[in-house]
Parts: sequence; structure tokens; C-alpha cells
Amino acid sequence: MSPLLQQVIAAVREVGRSEVMPRYLKVAHTRKDDGSLFTEADMAAQRALTQRLAAIAPYPVLGEEMEAAEHRRLWAAGEAGLWCVDPIDGTTNFVNGLPFFALSVALMQGGRSRLGVVYDPHADECFYAEAGGGAYLEGERLPLKTPPTELRRAIAGIDFKRLPRALAGRLAAEHPYSSQRNLGACTLDWCYLAAGRLHVYLHGGQKLWDYAAGCLILAEAGGGVGCLRKDGADFWSAEPWTRSVVAALTPGLQQQWQDWIDKASG
Repeated sequence: MSPLLQQVIAAVREVGRSEVMPRYLKVAHTRKDDGSLFTEADMAAQRALTQRLAAIAPYPVLGEEMEAAEHRRLWAAGEAGLWCVDPIDGTTNFVNGLPFFALSVALMQGGRSRLGVVYDPHADECFYAEAGGGAYLEGERLPLKTPPTELRRAIAGIDFKRLPRALAGRLAAEHPYSSQRNLGACTLDWCYLAAGRLHVYLHGGQKLWDYAAGCLILAEAGGGVGCLRKDGADFWSAEPWTRSVVAALTPGLQQQWQDWIDKASG
């Protein structure tokens, strides 16, 4: 583990413990324009992460709780280096007492993730990866167990809400997998996939901070990722603000899953 990654892990853990968990079940919430929930814990965590990350490496910090115009300005200015932060992913879970939420930090260069850390402060589980260095959960190499080789035996993580209606209907009627889950925090979905707790994954459109860390963690665990047909074949060439996800833990499962989704999408 590089000194840089060590510092980022320490910073994310500290913010989770000092700014997020003390507010769990104790903070009021409001709704943003898109209907998602927002709390003072989100802002406190984002402020703390911004300060700590800027001290670790002086790159711009793009946080979820910023205006869209600022997101785009920072993305355009961050070719040499950009911190991408989701201070609390799964705020609805956080507000309602569902213990599935996380802090996510990625260091991106040239539009690609080079370092990723996702920390679940309730379970005290930290997932992390560096490009070319493998993916880990608390020092243990991911994946934690071998997934099935057949799609029909796979556990699928699927967010139906953002899928095209026809595709969602096909999945509900035919379900080519064994079982399906939707846990409500994209950053942890990626990590559960990388760990082998899920085997395939589908999401209709994620923001940059939803996938920046998790996609790298999955890739370093040996997984593969593509997009819905409408977004093209190359995940990293798709629109960064609404990027669809068709992913799996192994190349074999990825091919079966992508083929089924493409066929079902017409």
C-alpha cells in the first residue's frame, strides 16, 4: 500500500467516525431538487474531506453536494488530478436507520480513477484499491470467494428505478439470475460486487461520485464493466454524469450478463 493510499484511508475513516456516525439517526433532512435526501451530515463530511484531501495532495475536490456548474468546472480543470467525493452515499438509508451507507473518495487523473476508497462506518469496513495494485477489504485481497460461472446462479444487484421500462419489465418477468437485491448505496454495491457478495450488477445511470472509487475497486478485483447499449460499449467513454452500468465479477459472467441485457434491450 502506498503512503498516499494510507493517508486517504486514514482521512476517510476519521471523517466517518467524527462527522458521520455521531449524526446517525440524529440529524434532520431536506430534499434536493432531484428528490434525493440531504442532511447536515453530508455537508459536514464533505467539508472535512475537502480539507483533509487538499492537505494530502493539492488537487481540486469535486463533492456531490456542489452545484452542477461547479461539478463541470472542476471536471474540466481536473485533468492532471481531481479528488471525487461522495460524503454520504445512501443518505436515505442513513436518515431512516438502514445500516447501508458509505463515504467514497477517488483520485482521478486523465478522466480515469487511479485510487479509490469506500468506507462503511457502520460496519467499519474499508474497501480500497490503487490502479495496478489489486483491491482489498481491510487488508484481505478481493474477491473474498469464487462466484458462480453461470448467470442463472448469480446474485444480481439491480436498481430498477432508473432502467428503461421495457428492460425492467423483461428482467422482472424472466430474471435470468438466481436472486436480486437493491441495497440503496451505489458505492457499496460496487464493493459488494468486488467482494463476491453480489455477482452481477445493473444500474441505469450513475453520477461520477457513484462509480469513481467503486469501479476501480471492481476492476482491480478482476471484474468487468460495460454500459447499456444506448450509452455505447466503452464504460469510460460514456457521459460521466449519467453513466449506465452493466458489470460482473468475472469476465465470463460479464459476457453472459452483457449479452442478455443487450438482447433484452432490443
